[in-house]
Amino acid sequence: MRWWRRWRWGGYSATLLKGVTGSGKTEVYLEAVAECLRAGRQALVLLPEIALTSEFLTRVEARFGARPAEWHSGVTMTERRRLWRMVSTGDAGLIVGARSALFLPFQDLGLIVVDEEHDTSYKQEDGVLYHARDMAVLRAAIAGCAVVLASATPSLESWANVEAGKYQRLDLGSRFGAADMPDMRAIDMRSERLPGDRWISETLAGKVRAVVARGEQALLFLNRRGYAPVTLCRACGHQVGCDQCDARMVEHRFQKRLVCHQCGATKPVPVACPSCGVEGRMAAIGPGVERLAEEVTARFPEARLSVLSSDLFGSARALKEAIGTIAAGGADIIIGTQIVAKGHNFPLLTLVGVIDADLGLQGSDLRAAERTFQLMRQVAGRAGRTAERKGEAWLQTHQPEHPVIRAILGGDEEAFWKAEAAERRLAGVPPYGRMAGIILSSPDVAAVFDFGAELARRSEPLTRIGAEVWGPAPAPIARVRGRHRVRLLVKAEKGAPLQAAIAEWLAGVKLPRDLRLAVDIDPQSFL
Repeated sequence: MRWWRRWRWGGYSATLLKGVTGSGKTEVYLEAVAECLRAGRQALVLLPEIALTSEFLTRVEARFGARPAEWHSGVTMTERRRLWRMVSTGDAGLIVGARSALFLPFQDLGLIVVDEEHDTSYKQEDGVLYHARDMAVLRAAIAGCAVVLASATPSLESWANVEAGKYQRLDLGSRFGAADMPDMRAIDMRSERLPGDRWISETLAGKVRAVVARGEQALLFLNRRGYAPVTLCRACGHQVGCDQCDARMVEHRFQKRLVCHQCGATKPVPVACPSCGVEGRMAAIGPGVERLAEEVTARFPEARLSVLSSDLFGSARALKEAIGTIAAGGADIIIGTQIVAKGHNFPLLTLVGVIDADLGLQGSDLRAAERTFQLMRQVAGRAGRTAERKGEAWLQTHQPEHPVIRAILGGDEEAFWKAEAAERRLAGVPPYGRMAGIILSSPDVAAVFDFGAELARRSEPLTRIGAEVWGPAPAPIARVRGRHRVRLLVKAEKGAPLQAAIAEWLAGVKLPRDLRLAVDIDPQSFL
Protein backbone atom coordinates (compact mmCIF):
# COMPACT_ATOMS: atom_id res chain seq x y z
CA MET A 1 0.00 0.00 0.00
CA ARG A 2 1.34 3.43 -0.93
CA TRP A 3 2.67 5.69 1.83
CA TRP A 4 -0.04 8.36 1.50
CA ARG A 5 -3.03 6.05 1.94
CA ARG A 6 -2.70 5.61 5.69
CA TRP A 7 -4.43 8.94 6.35
CA ARG A 8 -7.63 7.64 4.73
CA TRP A 9 -8.57 6.06 8.02
CA GLY A 10 -8.24 9.32 9.87
CA GLY A 11 -5.63 10.68 12.20
CA TYR A 12 -2.77 13.11 11.96
CA SER A 13 0.49 12.35 10.14
CA ALA A 14 3.40 14.51 8.99
CA THR A 15 5.74 13.57 6.14
CA LEU A 16 8.84 15.31 4.82
CA LEU A 17 8.97 14.70 1.07
CA LYS A 18 12.60 15.34 0.16
CA GLY A 19 13.65 15.03 -3.45
CA VAL A 20 16.33 16.57 -5.61
CA THR A 21 15.16 19.23 -8.07
CA GLY A 22 13.36 17.60 -11.00
CA SER A 23 12.77 14.31 -9.13
CA GLY A 24 8.98 14.42 -9.41
CA LYS A 25 7.98 15.64 -5.94
CA THR A 26 4.95 17.39 -7.43
CA GLU A 27 3.72 14.18 -9.06
CA VAL A 28 4.15 12.29 -5.82
CA TYR A 29 2.12 14.69 -3.71
CA LEU A 30 -0.50 15.11 -6.45
CA GLU A 31 -1.11 11.37 -6.13
CA ALA A 32 -1.83 11.99 -2.46
CA VAL A 33 -4.16 14.85 -3.47
CA ALA A 34 -5.99 12.53 -5.87
CA GLU A 35 -6.44 9.96 -3.11
CA CYS A 36 -7.77 12.66 -0.80
CA LEU A 37 -10.32 13.85 -3.36
CA ARG A 38 -11.44 10.26 -4.09
CA ALA A 39 -12.14 9.88 -0.38
CA GLY A 40 -14.43 12.93 -0.57
CA ARG A 41 -12.19 15.15 1.56
CA GLN A 42 -10.64 18.55 0.89
CA ALA A 43 -6.99 19.19 0.04
CA LEU A 44 -4.93 22.37 0.35
CA VAL A 45 -1.66 23.00 -1.53
CA LEU A 46 0.41 25.97 -0.37
CA LEU A 47 2.89 27.62 -2.72
CA PRO A 48 5.47 30.21 -1.64
CA GLU A 49 5.04 32.65 -4.54
CA ILE A 50 2.07 33.79 -6.59
CA ALA A 51 4.32 33.59 -9.68
CA LEU A 52 4.35 29.81 -9.33
CA THR A 53 0.57 29.40 -9.44
CA SER A 54 -0.01 29.73 -13.19
CA GLU A 55 2.21 26.83 -14.26
CA PHE A 56 1.04 24.73 -11.32
CA LEU A 57 -2.66 25.40 -11.95
CA THR A 58 -2.28 24.43 -15.60
CA ARG A 59 -0.61 21.21 -14.55
CA VAL A 60 -3.31 20.41 -12.01
CA GLU A 61 -6.11 21.19 -14.48
CA ALA A 62 -4.58 18.83 -17.04
CA ARG A 63 -4.35 16.09 -14.43
CA PHE A 64 -7.76 16.40 -12.73
CA GLY A 65 -9.83 17.86 -15.56
CA ALA A 66 -10.86 20.93 -13.57
CA ARG A 67 -9.11 24.04 -12.37
CA PRO A 68 -8.61 24.18 -8.57
CA ALA A 69 -9.78 27.08 -6.46
CA GLU A 70 -7.21 29.86 -5.94
CA TRP A 71 -6.54 31.93 -2.83
CA HIS A 72 -3.85 34.62 -2.93
CA SER A 73 -3.42 38.40 -3.14
CA GLY A 74 -4.15 38.46 -6.88
CA VAL A 75 -7.71 37.13 -6.42
CA THR A 76 -10.49 39.73 -6.39
CA MET A 77 -12.57 40.33 -3.27
CA THR A 78 -15.66 38.94 -5.02
CA GLU A 79 -13.83 35.72 -5.84
CA ARG A 80 -12.56 35.49 -2.27
CA ARG A 81 -16.09 35.74 -0.86
CA ARG A 82 -17.30 33.07 -3.27
CA LEU A 83 -14.40 30.76 -2.45
CA TRP A 84 -14.87 31.27 1.30
CA ARG A 85 -18.46 30.02 1.00
CA MET A 86 -17.49 27.08 -1.24
CA VAL A 87 -14.77 25.95 1.15
CA SER A 88 -17.12 26.17 4.14
CA THR A 89 -19.76 24.03 2.42
CA GLY A 90 -17.29 21.53 0.99
CA ASP A 91 -18.03 22.49 -2.63
CA ALA A 92 -14.34 23.36 -3.20
CA GLY A 93 -12.31 20.15 -3.08
CA LEU A 94 -8.82 21.33 -4.00
CA ILE A 95 -7.52 24.76 -3.03
CA VAL A 96 -4.18 26.17 -4.14
CA GLY A 97 -3.03 29.26 -2.32
CA ALA A 98 -0.62 31.42 -0.43
CA ARG A 99 0.05 31.10 3.31
CA SER A 100 -3.22 32.80 4.34
CA ALA A 101 -5.21 29.96 2.73
CA LEU A 102 -4.53 28.03 5.95
CA PHE A 103 -7.24 30.07 7.65
CA LEU A 104 -10.07 29.19 5.24
CA PRO A 105 -13.09 27.51 6.91
CA PHE A 106 -12.56 23.96 5.60
CA GLN A 107 -15.44 21.59 6.19
CA ASP A 108 -13.44 18.35 5.96
CA LEU A 109 -9.73 18.94 5.45
CA GLY A 110 -7.89 15.72 4.61
CA LEU A 111 -4.49 16.86 3.34
CA ILE A 112 -2.21 19.91 3.49
CA VAL A 113 0.81 20.14 1.19
CA VAL A 114 3.45 22.81 1.83
CA ASP A 115 5.50 22.99 -1.37
CA GLU A 116 9.06 24.39 -1.07
CA GLU A 117 8.57 24.22 2.68
CA HIS A 118 11.98 25.80 3.33
CA ASP A 119 11.04 29.06 1.59
CA THR A 120 11.27 32.23 3.69
CA SER A 121 8.09 33.58 2.05
CA TYR A 122 6.07 31.36 4.38
CA LYS A 123 6.94 33.61 7.33
CA GLN A 124 4.44 36.43 7.83
CA GLU A 125 6.53 39.40 8.99
CA ASP A 126 3.83 42.10 9.25
CA GLY A 127 0.74 42.28 11.40
CA VAL A 128 0.06 38.85 12.91
CA LEU A 129 3.43 37.06 12.94
CA TYR A 130 3.39 33.35 12.08
CA HIS A 131 5.17 30.74 9.98
CA ALA A 132 2.85 28.99 7.53
CA ARG A 133 4.88 25.75 7.63
CA ASP A 134 4.51 25.45 11.39
CA MET A 135 0.89 26.61 11.24
CA ALA A 136 0.16 23.93 8.60
CA VAL A 137 1.48 21.22 10.92
CA LEU A 138 -0.61 22.63 13.79
CA ARG A 139 -3.76 22.82 11.68
CA ALA A 140 -3.23 19.24 10.45
CA ALA A 141 -2.90 18.06 14.05
CA ILE A 142 -6.10 19.88 15.04
CA ALA A 143 -8.03 18.64 11.99
CA GLY A 144 -6.70 15.08 12.25
CA CYS A 145 -5.36 15.08 8.69
CA ALA A 146 -2.10 14.55 6.85
CA VAL A 147 0.50 17.21 6.14
CA VAL A 148 3.24 16.84 3.53
CA LEU A 149 6.26 19.18 3.59
CA ALA A 150 7.98 19.05 0.18
CA SER A 151 11.42 20.42 -0.65
CA ALA A 152 14.70 19.62 -2.36
CA THR A 153 16.50 21.48 0.44
CA PRO A 154 14.42 21.14 3.63
CA SER A 155 14.61 23.54 6.52
CA LEU A 156 16.76 22.41 9.42
CA GLU A 157 13.60 22.52 11.56
CA SER A 158 11.94 19.84 9.42
CA TRP A 159 15.16 17.81 9.19
CA ALA A 160 15.43 17.87 12.99
CA ASN A 161 11.81 16.77 13.40
CA VAL A 162 12.51 13.77 11.18
CA GLU A 163 15.59 12.94 13.26
CA ALA A 164 13.48 13.20 16.42
CA GLY A 165 10.87 10.82 14.99
CA LYS A 166 8.11 13.44 14.78
CA TYR A 167 7.87 13.32 10.97
CA GLN A 168 8.12 10.51 8.48
CA ARG A 169 10.54 10.99 5.59
CA LEU A 170 10.29 10.01 1.93
CA ASP A 171 13.37 10.51 -0.28
CA LEU A 172 13.50 10.89 -4.07
CA GLY A 173 17.22 10.65 -4.71
CA SER A 174 17.43 11.12 -8.46
CA ARG A 175 15.81 13.14 -11.21
CA PHE A 176 12.82 11.75 -13.05
CA GLY A 177 13.71 9.73 -16.14
CA ALA A 178 17.24 9.92 -17.52
CA ALA A 179 17.99 13.53 -16.51
CA ASP A 180 21.04 14.04 -14.29
CA MET A 181 21.77 16.67 -11.66
CA PRO A 182 23.96 19.52 -12.94
CA ASP A 183 27.71 19.55 -12.33
CA MET A 184 28.65 22.26 -9.83
CA ARG A 185 31.98 24.08 -9.82
CA ALA A 186 33.50 27.21 -8.31
CA ILE A 187 35.22 30.12 -10.03
CA ASP A 188 37.87 31.60 -7.74
CA MET A 189 37.41 35.33 -8.26
CA ARG A 190 40.73 36.07 -6.59
CA SER A 191 42.46 34.83 -9.74
CA GLU A 192 40.10 36.58 -12.16
CA ARG A 193 41.28 40.05 -13.17
CA LEU A 194 38.05 41.94 -13.66
CA PRO A 195 37.75 45.67 -14.36
CA GLY A 196 35.92 47.63 -11.68
CA ASP A 197 32.79 47.97 -13.80
CA ARG A 198 32.39 44.26 -14.64
CA TRP A 199 30.93 41.43 -12.59
CA ILE A 200 30.97 38.45 -14.98
CA SER A 201 34.31 36.64 -15.00
CA GLU A 202 35.95 35.66 -18.28
CA THR A 203 35.53 32.01 -17.31
CA LEU A 204 31.78 32.38 -16.87
CA ALA A 205 31.46 34.61 -19.95
CA GLY A 206 33.06 31.86 -22.06
CA LYS A 207 30.54 29.33 -20.74
CA VAL A 208 27.67 31.69 -21.55
CA ARG A 209 28.89 32.18 -25.13
CA ALA A 210 29.13 28.44 -25.69
CA VAL A 211 25.63 27.81 -24.35
CA VAL A 212 24.02 30.58 -26.43
CA ALA A 213 25.83 29.33 -29.54
CA ARG A 214 24.21 25.90 -29.03
CA GLY A 215 20.75 27.46 -28.89
CA GLU A 216 20.39 26.83 -25.16
CA GLN A 217 19.74 29.16 -22.26
CA ALA A 218 21.98 30.56 -19.51
CA LEU A 219 20.80 31.93 -16.17
CA LEU A 220 22.85 34.53 -14.30
CA PHE A 221 21.73 34.74 -10.68
CA LEU A 222 22.22 37.75 -8.41
CA ASN A 223 20.02 38.12 -5.35
CA ARG A 224 20.00 41.91 -5.40
CA ARG A 225 17.22 43.97 -6.97
CA GLY A 226 17.72 47.27 -8.76
CA TYR A 227 20.79 48.77 -10.46
CA ALA A 228 23.11 49.46 -7.52
CA PRO A 229 22.71 49.07 -3.74
CA VAL A 230 24.51 52.34 -2.86
CA THR A 231 24.64 55.80 -4.47
CA LEU A 232 27.70 57.66 -3.21
CA CYS A 233 29.18 61.12 -3.68
CA ARG A 234 32.83 60.80 -4.69
CA ALA A 235 33.47 64.36 -3.49
CA CYS A 236 32.43 64.02 0.17
CA GLY A 237 31.59 60.32 0.63
CA HIS A 238 27.89 60.90 1.40
CA GLN A 239 25.66 57.86 0.76
CA VAL A 240 22.07 58.64 -0.22
CA GLY A 241 19.72 57.23 2.39
CA CYS A 242 15.99 57.13 2.94
CA ASP A 243 14.53 60.14 4.78
CA GLN A 244 12.28 57.86 6.87
CA CYS A 245 14.51 54.79 7.41
CA ASP A 246 18.07 53.97 8.39
CA ALA A 247 18.65 52.30 5.04
CA ARG A 248 20.53 53.21 1.89
CA MET A 249 18.36 53.85 -1.15
CA VAL A 250 18.78 51.49 -4.08
CA GLU A 251 19.02 52.89 -7.58
CA HIS A 252 16.48 51.44 -10.02
CA ARG A 253 17.72 52.74 -13.34
CA PHE A 254 14.85 51.27 -15.36
CA GLN A 255 12.51 53.45 -13.27
CA LYS A 256 15.02 56.35 -13.04
CA ARG A 257 14.42 56.47 -9.28
CA LEU A 258 16.04 55.69 -5.96
CA VAL A 259 13.92 53.27 -3.92
CA CYS A 260 13.96 52.35 -0.24
CA HIS A 261 13.48 48.59 0.07
CA GLN A 262 12.25 48.99 3.66
CA CYS A 263 9.35 51.44 3.29
CA GLY A 264 9.00 51.80 -0.49
CA ALA A 265 9.76 55.55 -0.57
CA THR A 266 11.22 56.86 -3.82
CA LYS A 267 13.07 59.96 -5.00
CA PRO A 268 14.81 61.01 -8.23
CA VAL A 269 18.47 60.12 -8.70
CA PRO A 270 20.24 63.32 -7.63
CA VAL A 271 22.50 65.23 -10.02
CA ALA A 272 24.10 67.18 -7.17
CA CYS A 273 25.10 65.68 -3.84
CA PRO A 274 22.39 66.30 -1.19
CA SER A 275 25.15 66.84 1.38
CA CYS A 276 27.90 68.92 -0.24
CA GLY A 277 26.06 70.20 -3.33
CA VAL A 278 28.80 69.20 -5.79
CA GLU A 279 27.40 68.20 -9.20
CA GLY A 280 28.52 65.32 -11.39
CA ARG A 281 30.21 63.27 -8.64
CA MET A 282 27.38 60.88 -7.76
CA ALA A 283 28.36 57.25 -8.43
CA ALA A 284 26.47 53.94 -8.31
CA ILE A 285 28.41 51.44 -6.18
CA GLY A 286 28.00 47.67 -6.45
CA PRO A 287 25.86 45.53 -8.76
CA GLY A 288 22.15 44.79 -8.91
CA VAL A 289 20.31 42.82 -11.59
CA GLU A 290 19.74 45.95 -13.69
CA ARG A 291 23.44 46.76 -13.72
CA LEU A 292 24.19 43.14 -14.59
CA ALA A 293 21.74 43.44 -17.49
CA GLU A 294 23.68 46.46 -18.73
CA GLU A 295 26.89 44.42 -18.74
CA VAL A 296 25.22 41.45 -20.48
CA THR A 297 23.85 43.73 -23.22
CA ALA A 298 27.33 45.14 -23.83
CA ARG A 299 29.16 41.80 -23.77
CA PHE A 300 26.57 39.63 -25.55
CA PRO A 301 24.86 42.06 -27.96
CA GLU A 302 23.31 39.35 -30.11
CA ALA A 303 21.69 37.48 -27.21
CA ARG A 304 18.06 37.93 -26.25
CA LEU A 305 17.92 39.03 -22.61
CA SER A 306 15.19 38.70 -19.99
CA VAL A 307 15.39 40.06 -16.43
CA LEU A 308 13.27 38.40 -13.74
CA SER A 309 12.88 40.55 -10.63
CA SER A 310 9.64 41.11 -8.73
CA ASP A 311 9.91 44.90 -8.83
CA LEU A 312 10.13 45.03 -12.65
CA PHE A 313 6.60 43.76 -13.24
CA GLY A 314 3.46 45.75 -12.58
CA SER A 315 1.32 42.68 -11.93
CA ALA A 316 1.53 39.00 -11.17
CA ARG A 317 0.05 38.32 -14.61
CA ALA A 318 2.91 40.15 -16.33
CA LEU A 319 5.44 38.15 -14.34
CA LYS A 320 3.71 34.88 -15.23
CA GLU A 321 3.73 35.83 -18.92
CA ALA A 322 7.45 36.59 -18.77
CA ILE A 323 8.16 33.21 -17.16
CA GLY A 324 6.06 31.49 -19.82
CA THR A 325 7.93 33.28 -22.60
CA ILE A 326 11.29 32.17 -21.18
CA ALA A 327 10.09 28.57 -20.80
CA ALA A 328 9.07 28.61 -24.47
CA GLY A 329 12.58 29.67 -25.50
CA GLY A 330 11.98 33.41 -25.80
CA ALA A 331 15.30 34.37 -24.19
CA ASP A 332 18.93 33.30 -24.48
CA ILE A 333 20.20 34.79 -21.22
CA ILE A 334 18.08 35.17 -18.09
CA ILE A 335 19.09 37.42 -15.21
CA GLY A 336 17.20 36.85 -12.01
CA THR A 337 16.91 37.31 -8.27
CA GLN A 338 15.76 34.55 -5.93
CA ILE A 339 12.40 34.45 -7.71
CA VAL A 340 14.04 32.23 -10.37
CA ALA A 341 14.91 29.58 -7.75
CA LYS A 342 11.30 28.81 -6.89
CA GLY A 343 10.32 25.73 -8.84
CA HIS A 344 10.34 27.02 -12.42
CA ASN A 345 11.00 24.61 -15.26
CA PHE A 346 12.96 26.03 -18.22
CA PRO A 347 13.60 23.08 -20.60
CA LEU A 348 16.35 24.86 -22.58
CA LEU A 349 18.28 26.07 -19.54
CA THR A 350 21.63 24.27 -19.23
CA LEU A 351 23.91 26.81 -17.53
CA VAL A 352 23.51 28.60 -14.19
CA GLY A 353 26.06 31.22 -13.17
CA VAL A 354 25.93 32.60 -9.63
CA ILE A 355 27.47 36.08 -9.74
CA ASP A 356 28.15 36.42 -6.00
CA ALA A 357 27.94 33.15 -4.08
CA ASP A 358 29.36 34.87 -0.98
CA LEU A 359 26.53 37.40 -0.66
CA GLY A 360 24.34 35.39 1.70
CA LEU A 361 27.24 34.46 3.99
CA GLN A 362 27.63 38.02 5.23
CA GLY A 363 26.15 39.21 8.51
CA SER A 364 25.33 37.45 11.78
CA ASP A 365 22.09 35.66 10.88
CA LEU A 366 22.11 32.25 12.55
CA ARG A 367 20.47 30.79 9.42
CA ALA A 368 22.95 32.36 6.95
CA ALA A 369 24.72 29.08 6.15
CA GLU A 370 21.45 27.16 5.79
CA ARG A 371 19.85 29.77 3.53
CA THR A 372 22.92 30.11 1.32
CA PHE A 373 23.11 26.33 0.93
CA GLN A 374 19.41 26.10 0.07
CA LEU A 375 19.44 29.00 -2.38
CA MET A 376 22.55 27.87 -4.26
CA ARG A 377 21.29 24.29 -4.58
CA GLN A 378 17.83 25.46 -5.68
CA VAL A 379 19.23 27.86 -8.29
CA ALA A 380 21.62 25.23 -9.64
CA GLY A 381 18.69 22.84 -9.89
CA ARG A 382 17.11 24.94 -12.65
CA ALA A 383 19.77 23.66 -15.10
CA GLY A 384 19.61 20.48 -17.18
CA ARG A 385 16.12 19.31 -16.23
CA THR A 386 15.70 17.23 -19.40
CA ALA A 387 17.55 14.05 -20.36
CA GLU A 388 18.72 15.57 -23.65
CA ARG A 389 20.64 18.44 -22.06
CA LYS A 390 23.19 18.07 -19.27
CA GLY A 391 23.31 21.06 -16.93
CA GLU A 392 26.17 22.81 -15.18
CA ALA A 393 26.36 25.45 -12.46
CA TRP A 394 29.29 27.79 -11.78
CA LEU A 395 29.60 29.76 -8.54
CA GLN A 396 31.70 32.93 -8.54
CA THR A 397 33.25 33.20 -5.07
CA HIS A 398 36.12 34.94 -3.29
CA GLN A 399 36.25 32.20 -0.65
CA PRO A 400 36.03 28.78 -2.32
CA GLU A 401 37.47 27.20 0.83
CA HIS A 402 34.46 28.33 2.95
CA PRO A 403 32.73 25.28 4.52
CA VAL A 404 29.35 26.25 3.06
CA ILE A 405 30.75 26.70 -0.46
CA ARG A 406 32.53 23.36 -0.17
CA ALA A 407 29.32 21.70 1.00
CA ILE A 408 27.37 23.20 -1.92
CA LEU A 409 29.89 21.93 -4.44
CA GLY A 410 30.33 18.55 -2.75
CA GLY A 411 26.61 17.80 -2.73
CA ASP A 412 26.72 15.83 0.53
CA GLU A 413 23.55 17.32 1.95
CA GLU A 414 23.26 14.99 4.93
CA ALA A 415 26.79 15.89 6.05
CA PHE A 416 25.91 19.58 5.80
CA TRP A 417 22.70 19.19 7.83
CA LYS A 418 24.49 17.15 10.50
CA ALA A 419 27.26 19.74 10.83
CA GLU A 420 24.78 22.62 10.91
CA ALA A 421 22.63 20.78 13.44
CA ALA A 422 25.64 20.16 15.68
CA GLU A 423 26.51 23.88 15.71
CA ARG A 424 22.94 24.95 16.47
CA ARG A 425 22.60 22.33 19.20
CA LEU A 426 25.82 23.50 20.83
CA ALA A 427 24.60 27.11 20.76
CA GLY A 428 21.13 26.15 22.02
CA VAL A 429 19.39 28.02 19.19
CA PRO A 430 16.44 26.91 17.00
CA PRO A 431 15.56 24.18 16.30
CA TYR A 432 17.39 23.00 19.45
CA GLY A 433 16.35 25.94 21.59
CA ARG A 434 13.65 28.59 21.70
CA MET A 435 13.92 32.24 20.79
CA ALA A 436 11.54 35.17 20.75
CA GLY A 437 12.07 38.65 19.41
CA ILE A 438 10.41 41.61 21.12
CA ILE A 439 10.27 44.52 18.68
CA LEU A 440 9.46 47.97 20.03
CA SER A 441 8.96 51.03 17.84
CA SER A 442 8.13 54.68 18.43
CA PRO A 443 8.75 58.10 16.84
CA ASP A 444 10.52 58.99 20.13
CA VAL A 445 13.90 57.23 20.39
CA ALA A 446 14.30 57.98 24.11
CA ALA A 447 10.84 56.67 24.95
CA VAL A 448 11.36 53.38 23.13
CA PHE A 449 14.74 52.74 24.80
CA ASP A 450 13.39 53.63 28.24
CA PHE A 451 10.44 51.27 27.80
CA GLY A 452 12.71 48.48 26.56
CA ALA A 453 15.00 48.89 29.56
CA GLU A 454 12.00 48.76 31.91
CA LEU A 455 10.78 45.56 30.25
CA ALA A 456 14.21 43.97 30.67
CA ARG A 457 14.24 44.87 34.39
CA ARG A 458 10.81 43.27 34.89
CA SER A 459 11.69 39.94 33.28
CA GLU A 460 11.20 37.72 36.36
CA PRO A 461 8.62 35.46 34.63
CA LEU A 462 11.27 34.67 32.01
CA THR A 463 14.18 34.10 34.38
CA ARG A 464 11.91 31.74 36.34
CA ILE A 465 11.88 29.32 33.37
CA GLY A 466 15.63 29.72 32.84
CA ALA A 467 15.33 32.10 29.90
CA GLU A 468 17.87 34.81 29.13
CA VAL A 469 16.88 38.33 28.06
CA TRP A 470 19.26 40.31 25.88
CA GLY A 471 18.82 43.99 25.12
CA PRO A 472 17.32 46.42 24.55
CA ALA A 473 19.48 47.22 21.56
CA PRO A 474 18.87 49.15 18.34
CA ALA A 475 17.57 46.94 15.56
CA PRO A 476 20.03 46.50 12.66
CA ILE A 477 17.67 48.73 10.67
CA ALA A 478 17.05 51.14 13.52
CA ARG A 479 14.44 53.38 11.85
CA VAL A 480 11.66 52.42 9.43
CA ARG A 481 8.96 54.83 8.23
CA GLY A 482 10.12 57.38 10.77
CA ARG A 483 9.75 55.00 13.74
CA HIS A 484 12.79 54.12 15.86
CA ARG A 485 13.10 50.37 16.42
CA VAL A 486 14.55 48.58 19.45
CA ARG A 487 14.77 44.81 19.97
CA LEU A 488 14.97 42.48 22.92
CA LEU A 489 15.86 38.85 22.37
CA VAL A 490 14.66 36.06 24.64
CA LYS A 491 16.49 32.71 24.58
CA ALA A 492 15.28 29.59 26.37
CA GLU A 493 15.76 25.85 26.36
CA LYS A 494 13.79 23.71 23.91
CA GLY A 495 11.19 22.46 26.40
CA ALA A 496 10.67 25.74 28.25
CA PRO A 497 7.08 27.14 28.28
CA LEU A 498 8.20 30.27 26.46
CA GLN A 499 4.84 31.56 25.19
CA ALA A 500 3.22 31.31 28.61
CA ALA A 501 6.13 33.09 30.28
CA ILE A 502 6.07 35.90 27.71
CA ALA A 503 2.30 36.26 28.14
CA GLU A 504 2.78 36.61 31.91
CA TRP A 505 5.68 39.01 31.39
CA LEU A 506 3.66 41.33 29.17
CA ALA A 507 0.34 41.00 31.02
CA GLY A 508 -0.82 44.33 32.30
CA VAL A 509 1.93 46.22 30.49
CA LYS A 510 0.58 49.58 29.43
CA LEU A 511 2.20 50.86 26.28
CA PRO A 512 3.08 54.55 26.15
CA ARG A 513 1.34 56.62 23.52
CA ASP A 514 2.62 55.98 19.97
CA LEU A 515 4.71 52.98 21.09
CA ARG A 516 4.11 49.61 19.42
CA LEU A 517 5.16 46.17 20.63
CA ALA A 518 5.34 42.96 18.58
CA VAL A 519 6.31 39.45 19.71
CA ASP A 520 7.98 37.18 17.16
CA ILE A 521 8.33 33.57 18.32
CA ASP A 522 11.32 31.80 16.75
CA PRO A 523 12.13 34.77 14.46
CA GLN A 524 13.34 34.13 10.92
CA SER A 525 14.74 37.63 10.50
CA PHE A 526 16.62 39.72 13.05
CA LEU A 527 16.36 43.04 11.21
